[in-house]
Amino acid sequence: MQGKNEQRAGLLYGIGAYGMWGVVPLFWPLLKPSGAIEILAHRMVWSLGAVGVALLVVGRWAWLGELVRAPRKLGLIALAAGVITVNWGLYIWAVNNGQVVEASLGYFINPLVTIAMGVLLLGERLRPVQWVAVATGFLAVLVLAIGYGRPPWISLTLAFSFAAYGLVKKKVNMGGLESLAAETAVLFLPALGFLLWLGARGGATFTSGGAGHGVLLAATGVITAVPLVCFGAAAIRVPLSTLGLLQYLAPVFQFALGIVYFHEEMPPERWAGFALVWLALSLLTWDALRTARRNRAKAVRLAHAASASGTAAGSVSAAGSGSGSRSVSGSGSAHGTGTGPGASVPERAPTS
Repeated sequence: MQGKNEQRAGLLYGIGAYGMWGVVPLFWPLLKPSGAIEILAHRMVWSLGAVGVALLVVGRWAWLGELVRAPRKLGLIALAAGVITVNWGLYIWAVNNGQVVEASLGYFINPLVTIAMGVLLLGERLRPVQWVAVATGFLAVLVLAIGYGRPPWISLTLAFSFAAYGLVKKKVNMGGLESLAAETAVLFLPALGFLLWLGARGGATFTSGGAGHGVLLAATGVITAVPLVCFGAAAIRVPLSTLGLLQYLAPVFQFALGIVYFHEEMPPERWAGFALVWLALSLLTWDALRTARRNRAKAVRLAHAASASGTAAGSVSAAGSGSGSRSVSGSGSAHGTGTGPGASVPERAPTS
């Protein structure tokens, strides 16, 4: 019962995390007239504060000393910070410039880009269905390029930057909160310096836009940290296969908002490109679920085989022990060995 409750809670946390990431396009337009770079700088500054408070609550600080003593990991953190800066900044700009649908495409094709990077950079081998999915995704990009009259550079930049971010995070091997705290710490001084410079030039909107506007800019830290906390809570409670399915909630919500709320155009060729992307993701998801089921079935068979082998070995050992006792004592039942009551102990021990 406890396990079911934990999984149910994990599912809710996961839906909450990806749901919040899905509706975040509604938030960025509220920060106008701030430009994308000013919003990005505030997000970096206030995120460090929000994540710092979260770490104080959970009491996780031991990683800090280990990180300071690991120059290579610090370098990777700086690289991750640079990549996520590009991703965050472009996404904010895209939303505030009427490109929500194209931005959502970036997160639809991100799994395909991640797989392609695994092949090119890590030498990973793909299953046939994965090859078909990647090829279908490439065809979708070509169709969309024809439809847009240009390559969907916003989508591609978002997809490749987030895939690269994931690759670097895999090398760093730190928790979500800890990693974000380190990354925003790297970005804090440049971001704060930019905001001070902008204020000195009279171009900052933090104070000139009124108290409400200032509160909204400060809220960028909470907007960043809360979904990440929910994601971390989900990751330890539900299987990765479930998280893999939940990740599509965010771009689905973004896509729907782009069409229904922001009234962005979707000509037929763009629908065709998105349909190909969704086909590729369906193939990818089906292959992942099928492989996971096969791996679980194989693990069960191996466990049964090992159990049967252990039982057989125990029976052979017990039989050998019994015959040896009879040859020495002559009458096992008189001494609690052989075929007497004591023989039941070694027979059961290997299967306990």
